[in-house]
Amino acid sequence: MARTVWDSTVGKKTVMAVSGLIMLLYLVVHMIGNLKIFFGAGEFNHYAHWLRTVGEPFMHYEWTLWLVRVVLVAAVAAHAVSAYQLSRRDIRARPSKYVHRKPRASYATRTMRWGGIILALFIVWHVLDLTTGHVHSGGFESGKPYQNVVDTFSTWYGNVIYVVAMLAVGLHIRHGFWSAAQTLGVGSRTRDRALKTVANVLALLLTAGFLAVPVGVMTGVVS
Repeated sequence: MARTVWDSTVGKKTVMAVSGLIMLLYLVVHMIGNLKIFFGAGEFNHYAHWLRTVGEPFMHYEWTLWLVRVVLVAAVAAHAVSAYQLSRRDIRARPSKYVHRKPRASYATRTMRWGGIILALFIVWHVLDLTTGHVHSGGFESGKPYQNVVDTFSTWYGNVIYVVAMLAVGLHIRHGFWSAAQTLGVGSRTRDRALKTVANVLALLLTAGFLAVPVGVMTGVVS
């Protein structure tokens, strides 16, 4: 039964929608956590430590954090695989180009594929930069995320990578949220305008919220 659902176009779109909403929820929480950096090093570092102790003593140190990571990796993998397979299916269904090229999709829709690739590469860089420290620009210090963030956004390339990725996030959310609503049957003629407004607001707030951190470092508000 599960195999039949997965093989269908509707099934793949549903997997994309659900996994996308899981990642969206994570982004909202992650952005709120990031903004704690404006309350100083002590507050931000304490928050980072708290993430590793959530659920104690029932959950061991970092178990909850690893559980979240596993769910996120599964969501990203499911989203990427279903997106790729749907794209290949669409190409096979339309092997020849249209005679008259009239792009009807929005800019966000046309760049979803490249946006997904940019975000996948960014996730790898972001983890290696601020989680493991392998590509960190300064002297990476475990347990001192505040200083590590300041180090990253004190470099021009750290800012460029992050800004490009966050703009891609905004475009992805703007189209993806509305698309997920349609797939899950939430959309309708009367609700479409409201859903598009929610998608636009979410995309704007998340993009602005994430970009606030590098801007804060660049302007000296965070140092």
